[in-house]
Amino acid sequence: MLDELESSESLLDRREFTLQLVLAVLSGATVTILPACGGGGGNPPGPSPNPGGGNGIAGTVTANHGHTATISNAQLSEGNSVRLDIRGGADHPHTVDLTAGQVMQIAQRERVSVESSNDVAHTHTVIFNG
Repeated sequence: MLDELESSESLLDRREFTLQLVLAVLSGATVTILPACGGGGGNPPGPSPNPGGGNGIAGTVTANHGHTATISNAQLSEGNSVRLDIRGGADHPHTVDLTAGQVMQIAQRERVSVESSNDVAHTHTVIFNG
């Protein structure tokens, strides 16, 4: 199957890819997504862009395709629980719920890892200070 995925003759559209991914996950297979050659494969790994220009802490969104996760300085200083909308430039939503304790950990530059909501048959892990 790997040879088929690497062949340019068997490129999948988004709907077919999602179906194949769900079937693979349900069958217990491990799926690794590699960036496409030539630079058109989506966002590189690493912290999500910080739209606030440094006004907060950006998290890293795994298996990213346009999502951004940033907790603002105001949210960090308040220390309350937070629900972040991580849609960013993606064509579908996800949210991340952070407890007050997790917000405090992020503010103290401790590593915090949380799973997003399940939307369009998938989730993302968001890592702050990772």
